[in-house]
Amino acid sequence: MDAAALWQRYQEWLYYHAGLGFYLDVSRMRFDDRFVEQLTPKFEQAFQDMAALEAGAIANPDENRRVGHYWLRDPELAPDTELKQDIVETLENIEAFVKKIHSGEISPPQAPKFTDILSIGIGGSALGPEFVAEALSPDLPPLAIHFIDNTDPAGIDRVLAKVSDRLNSTLVLVISKSGGTPEPRNGMIEVQHAYAERNLDFGKQAVAITGRGSNLDQIANAQGWLTTFPMHDWVGGRTSEFSAVGLVPAALQGIDIRAMLAGAKEMDIATRKPQVKGNPAALLALSWYFSGNGKGEKDMVVLPYKDSLLLFSRYLQQLVMESLGKEKDLDGNTVYQGIAVYGNKGSTDQHAYVQQLREGVPNFFLTFIEVLHDRHTSSIEVEPGVTSGDYLSGLLQGTCQALYENHRDSVTLTIPEVTAHNVGALIALYERAVGLYGFLVNVNAYHQPGVEAGKKAAAAVLDLQRKVVEVLQQEGTPLPLATLALKANAPDRIEAIYKIVRHLEANQRGVKLQGSLGDPGSLTVSA
Repeated sequence: MDAAALWQRYQEWLYYHAGLGFYLDVSRMRFDDRFVEQLTPKFEQAFQDMAALEAGAIANPDENRRVGHYWLRDPELAPDTELKQDIVETLENIEAFVKKIHSGEISPPQAPKFTDILSIGIGGSALGPEFVAEALSPDLPPLAIHFIDNTDPAGIDRVLAKVSDRLNSTLVLVISKSGGTPEPRNGMIEVQHAYAERNLDFGKQAVAITGRGSNLDQIANAQGWLTTFPMHDWVGGRTSEFSAVGLVPAALQGIDIRAMLAGAKEMDIATRKPQVKGNPAALLALSWYFSGNGKGEKDMVVLPYKDSLLLFSRYLQQLVMESLGKEKDLDGNTVYQGIAVYGNKGSTDQHAYVQQLREGVPNFFLTFIEVLHDRHTSSIEVEPGVTSGDYLSGLLQGTCQALYENHRDSVTLTIPEVTAHNVGALIALYERAVGLYGFLVNVNAYHQPGVEAGKKAAAAVLDLQRKVVEVLQQEGTPLPLATLALKANAPDRIEAIYKIVRHLEANQRGVKLQGSLGDPGSLTVSA
């Protein structure tokens, strides 16, 4: 396609939202009008399905749950008065609590004011708050935030070391819907231990964000924690940023949560339009469907050209991959759906993997994210008439052009600047795009059986570990691995037992291995 034709296609397919100052360019995706026409009936059904979702239809039949994250930024949409009131009151309670923390009206027992936040969560209870903190937290926030988002002991130690001299003024957020998810539970126990070692009253510095009546809710109430905020069963983890999960840590950092909600609401309105060309979420879903042939055959590479949006690709990994990565469709057919997501930031990636993107395996499409506003102050010139921001813009445009010339398709999304309003709109846009795409390919975007399977498998390993330790303590003499497996009633799990005892020995947990470590079959194990 020559330059004149490309310019015409750009104008034809450019989406612009005046209220948000938001642009979406899908002209470098090589679909044609015939493809759009063929997909139109699917989109018409998807728009109807999305409307039903927002109206309160059961969208997650596995758990008999509605999916209502859209109501969080527009309570008027909630299907009943009780839900609406709950959303409004939760937001007001968050703001009232944060105001008291910032003013010092609520303070830790051994310090005049809280100085830091330690947020403990996993998956959607961590990725959204981490992305928003990186994107929007001011340079000098009223409280600095730190995250424990894994059950890695060394990682926990590293985070605790950062606040070691301020532990007495650190507010702890424990985020877990059920209260039984192992990673946040383990993080909570580790942090409670750190507080006890300093003779600090953990409960007087702790907040629970959890389901009403959950194990964590009961613990927080019994131990007299500062307060609790609800996690509703109709909000999934990966769409929970506009619930207490994301709003509490954001507000504590001084981020304008009302602006985030307003941006999301404005994008929701734009993405309800029941036509492809005037709906930015539909344009994204169209592009994803075209690139991957409706089967996820190509990966999504996300390149935000702004340092503060570094974690957006990581956030989108969960939102897209956990939502769309499904073995079965809604009719029970085996389909193996999904779109793999990866990325870092521009222009760093131009010195990392853009070489392969341009000349290697063409198994991807790109999403460029452009931010028009360079900085809050004026820029110096690094060359006559050229600033650092000009270079960043030029590198984005040049990379897009170079890749397109070599038959690599891309989408470019442009926002005026990184603000709470625009970040809220970005999150809402991709939530809606994922929902529409899920309907297009007939999968349930709101459950995650694969994640639950992994949790069950992990629990089985830990149960086996308890049996192995019990056998070793009872026997008192070295046992070959095969014998140990028999005595633990797990003769078909020798490899798992080998990995268990290897880990226990490495951490001096009362297990000894004798024999050649390079020849596991020769090893004997004793307590």
